[in-house]
Amino acid sequence: QVQLVESGGGLVQAGGSLTLSCATVGARIFTAAVVAWYRQAPGKQRELVASVTRDGRPDSADSVSGRFTISRDVAQNSMSLQIDSLKPEDTAVYYCNTVWSAEHDDWGQGTQVTGSS
Repeated sequence: QVQLVESGGGLVQAGGSLTLSCATVGARIFTAAVVAWYRQAPGKQRELVASVTRDGRPDSADSVSGRFTISRDVAQNSMSLQIDSLKPEDTAVYYCNTVWSAEHDDWGQGTQVTGSS
């Protein structure tokens, strides 16, 4: 059974930085087709924030481009999301997601990020 364990959320002033981490337990992250971060703000749908494929192709939402950086650490069997220049509208619960195949993906438990103005 695969588990994704998130850490690193918190309260940050606008303009500040934060790093979210997601440890993979029960599988090797280098075998994942895609690793990604999503977020869900109150009253809104969950949205894709950033992703990176097995061969290293990154992608990110326009709203976070240039501020958020996704990375995958094969040695640590984990992934992370570096958040810079945080805005109040970035406030949400952030979830890591790992796609192993078309039929199987896993989610982290979610971590709260709050940007204060």
